[in-house]
Amino acid sequence: MSTEKQSPIEGIKIKSDGLRGTLKESIELDNHTGNVRADDEALVKFHGMYVQDDRDRREERAEKKLDKLYSFMIRLRIPGGIIDADKWLAIHETSEQYGTGVLKITTRQTIQLHGILKHQLRPTLQSFDQAKLDSIAACGDVNRNVIASSHPLVSPIHAQIHTYADKLSKHLLPKTQAYYEIFVDNEKIYERETEKDDLYEDRYLPRKFKIAIAIPPTNDVDVFANDLGLIAIIENNELKGFNIAVGGGLSTTHGNPNTYSRLATEIGFVDSEEKVLKVAYEVLTIQRDFGNRGDRKLARLKYTVDKLTVDGFKSELEKRVGFKLESSQPYQFTERSDIYDWRQVNNGTWYYTLFVENGVVQPNQKAFLHELALLNINNFIFTANQNLLLGEISTDNKAKVEQLLEKYSIHKDISELRKNSMACVALPTCPLALAEAQRYLPELITKIEPLLEKHQLQNDDISIRMTGCPNGCGRSYVSEIGFVGTSAGHYNLMLGGDRYGVRLNKIYKEKVNEAEILNELDQVFESYTKEKIDNETFGDFTYRKYFSVN
Repeated sequence: MSTEKQSPIEGIKIKSDGLRGTLKESIELDNHTGNVRADDEALVKFHGMYVQDDRDRREERAEKKLDKLYSFMIRLRIPGGIIDADKWLAIHETSEQYGTGVLKITTRQTIQLHGILKHQLRPTLQSFDQAKLDSIAACGDVNRNVIASSHPLVSPIHAQIHTYADKLSKHLLPKTQAYYEIFVDNEKIYERETEKDDLYEDRYLPRKFKIAIAIPPTNDVDVFANDLGLIAIIENNELKGFNIAVGGGLSTTHGNPNTYSRLATEIGFVDSEEKVLKVAYEVLTIQRDFGNRGDRKLARLKYTVDKLTVDGFKSELEKRVGFKLESSQPYQFTERSDIYDWRQVNNGTWYYTLFVENGVVQPNQKAFLHELALLNINNFIFTANQNLLLGEISTDNKAKVEQLLEKYSIHKDISELRKNSMACVALPTCPLALAEAQRYLPELITKIEPLLEKHQLQNDDISIRMTGCPNGCGRSYVSEIGFVGTSAGHYNLMLGGDRYGVRLNKIYKEKVNEAEILNELDQVFESYTKEKIDNETFGDFTYRKYFSVN
């Protein structure tokens, strides 16, 4: 078991009384600040919130001797990313009343609102609760939102597999009722005996935990970037079970050689729902018991797997679940992008993928989606690529959707590069950001697009991703072109990742500015055009040319 000196957050969790801390007092009594108390800042994450401030206004407020402009980001828990029209309307109306009004689709198939003031936390979460939405365990040292391949076109039994996202989410949810007591009901109505938590105990996990479910041949969820990956094995349109992969995670720390990105390792196969749930549960207990609680930078499951070794981890898992894992089953990934345009699926209904650049829902898109939701003719599915899939649309209603798309000028030409782009929030709200991401990547892509046209590469499905710091929220380490912020206006340029999320990229050039980025990419595009082998993807070419050992 872990014997390291524990980080201060470990003590905060243990003495928090089921993640309550003094959050009630912070919200009700501390009117002198928009923040919560120091210990509560760690606890509020478990309830799906982060404390943030407007970094664009820090200097201005400091000159006026004002406190930072604190606010909260609230992230919903939506396993698999599917909601109905009523829930979309609730999200829309809540965002209009509280926060900045901007809806942000995340890389984990949910949505978050920024700019919620402290006194707005309760009414915001109460509004969500009325629509049967919550933010429980959307952040914090627990299992986060479970994601799953989004488009039914990938498999006739997509719906059957997709239900595992909700099953796993419920199975691994913390038992504490503090969320409802503090933010929804505003009174103690739960007996502590019902909160006994055999999974999380009073320590919870050493760090966040992420689960993804992939349905081959698509890897839209970047399954190997997760702590626990489930890969559906299908034969003759029948679900045989799941391959199990453990130890994925992308975050690193600049200047800390002990941190690294790691893709999950496949350790076997299980053939029943009971075994899947048991394996997931016990993977968490191993991380709970063996994970690093002394250094949060080294606390993710990937470090635990490498500390125990893959064989050692598998042996411990098999001991805890009480059965042997079978050998991993064959499959192949041949796609990672979202499926665009109108597509009809097996049950005869239609699906349409709305491109949402970097997950930021634009005003015309928000108006379109609101009017569409009022018709109550479809569901809404957030994708792991930060887009929005409109689903279960009947043939009779398809024309209504098309009319609204036209009305709100949703139709437009979007380059392949832009379709395959992704960025984290970064500035101005993320406290960890070293550089811009979602505000800058669209502008940079506009400058890269002419280079692609120059080299006749504009139709290539090249993936491009940007994160404002090395934590990897935009999954830039598994893209063909990746940017990792190092300081204002400067990024590490990453190349060599494959197209399907099964190989990490590597640093090609460090701390480059925009002019250097464009110059380097121009040269690399030229080399790719002249030297690529037949059907060689951009990522495979750059890996072969710049990083492979011959």
